[in-house]
Amino acid sequence: MKSDGGLTPVNDFGGHQEVDPMDPTSTPIKRTAIGRGAHEGAWVTQSGDGRAVVYSGEDARFEYIYKFISRDQIAPGGAAANRELLDHGTLYVAKFDADGTGRWLPLVHGSGPLSVANGFADQGEVLIKARQASDLLGATKMDRPEWLTVDRDSGWVYCTLTNNSNRGQDKHPGVDAANPRANNTMGQIIRWRDTQLFAGDTFVWNHLLLAGDPANEREQAKGNIKGDIFGCPDGLSMGPGGLLWIQTDVHSSQMNQGEFKRIGNNQMLVCDTSTGEVKRFLTGPNMCEITGISFTPDGTTLFINIQHPGETPTDRGDPKYPNQYSTWPDHIDDNRPRSATVAIRKIDGGVIGM
Repeated sequence: MKSDGGLTPVNDFGGHQEVDPMDPTSTPIKRTAIGRGAHEGAWVTQSGDGRAVVYSGEDARFEYIYKFISRDQIAPGGAAANRELLDHGTLYVAKFDADGTGRWLPLVHGSGPLSVANGFADQGEVLIKARQASDLLGATKMDRPEWLTVDRDSGWVYCTLTNNSNRGQDKHPGVDAANPRANNTMGQIIRWRDTQLFAGDTFVWNHLLLAGDPANEREQAKGNIKGDIFGCPDGLSMGPGGLLWIQTDVHSSQMNQGEFKRIGNNQMLVCDTSTGEVKRFLTGPNMCEITGISFTPDGTTLFINIQHPGETPTDRGDPKYPNQYSTWPDHIDDNRPRSATVAIRKIDGGVIGM
């Protein structure tokens, strides 16, 4: 499942697209029932009663975390037998309560304030205006929810909240239990577990960690990491052996300065979720984002993406100085830096992280 990213005034953008990788002649299908938004992606699992569950977040300040549950159970027979599975079901938005519990609020036309009188003519309009519907339901406005990952063994779902420097500033929303820091430059990782395996209406939640550097003067930027420090968690994946892999996306305008001075370049780390211990696995080239984590089924190869190495603080490359910040991966003078996919394997051929 992939998402086409940000929102535009045209209502046919911001949806989820399903692609059949086993059939190169197939046409991607937009799954409108999962809702419209600035989705970073979509993460699919199976509920305890055999239905498809799709989690997603919106990579934008003060936006929401969503869950879609299919009406029908997953049928045997692969993609052909489940062609319309994601067209029918219920979309929910998360509300994190201060006592460590939470609720999945259904985004269903006619439910509570989601009425014609409030600008929702039908269910289609609720799905297109998922943000406005979530506002009316009183869902929790989050600090840029980006990647998610599911631990089927424990039932926990993890989500990176990358940052939100507007939290508590000017007329913007203030802090809350799930987003506890004003001017949140560092971000955090939140997790929850449904009362029924990925299908409950309620859940329990906590923070796995608050990112930051304990040497910072500002309390909101110190974090509580046990181990190697980092900021702005983004990519996330539950890997072999139950280890949580974390990728970071500190913006080039902040990298290696101010509160990020000791953190350095963006990196990938691994976390033992049972203890909270974090260890750095690799550090990226100058001014890049580490993203796109994926394991082969046997866990012996790990793929990551090195995205926009050498990016300038203004996000615009200067053609007069193509290698101002980086010449990765060729390391040849006057060559522009290039994004790339990297494959990582152990020398002994074993499982990564084991």
